Amino acid sequence: MAQQPAVERGAAAGARIGVITFPGTLDDRDAARAVRLAGATPVTLWHGDPDLHGVDAVVLPGGFSYGDYLRAGAIARFAPAMNAVVDAARGGLPVLGICNGFQMLTESHLLPGSMIKNDHLHFLCRDQGLRVENTATAWTSQFAAGEEIVIPLKNQDGQYVADERTLDELEAEGRVVFRYVGGNPNGSRRDIAGITNERGNVVGLMPHPEHAVEPGFGPDASAGPRSGLDGLRFFTSAISSLLATA
Repeated sequence: MAQQPAVERGAAAGARIGVITFPGTLDDRDAARAVRLAGATPVTLWHGDPDLHGVDAVVLPGGFSYGDYLRAGAIARFAPAMNAVVDAARGGLPVLGICNGFQMLTESHLLPGSMIKNDHLHFLCRDQGLRVENTATAWTSQFAAGEEIVIPLKNQDGQYVADERTLDELEAEGRVVFRYVGGNPNGSRRDIAGITNERGNVVGLMPHPEHAVEPGFGPDASAGPRSGLDGLRFFTSAISSLLATA
């Protein structure tokens, strides 16, 4: 089992992190496993339930909610659970949107900009290098600024776009959390792979940290093939944030 960095498991076990399932969600169980490996308690939440059941944080996992009809995340944004997420996020609840979850965050206006089809118009699946730009969010405190990590990427509507004014604001306010390195995989403006809101409690990114949390199943790393665990620190960061504010 993966070793959890820098969080005491006994204390972390009291943290309850909800993972919402929508019709077409693919990675909810993977996200719940990542939460468990990090040391917290995963709580299964249903898109049609407006009650978040007192969780301490929420993960919006990847997939193809409602088959990506209209736009990716456009229908899921109106789910009863998302209404609760929007209200809770505005009150400070940590929320992580991964891939389709990132798309939901932009559709619900918790994060600015939008996600459109990759510039090459193909689905892409590969291990992707990222540079950490912001370590002051609820989900990135256990990274180092400027650190380069490797996280699996798999998307079809992964191109992050926004108008120049919004992009300039994100840059000026330090709200770009991750950038692609080693090549831009989808044409995202300014190589942006993930962003945060002003408060730092809401983070969205296209790559999938929940697929880099366990030896033997992650990206290749210096420790050996399939040994990359960079994704685990997203979840231990959230636990640390929760413990710090408890």
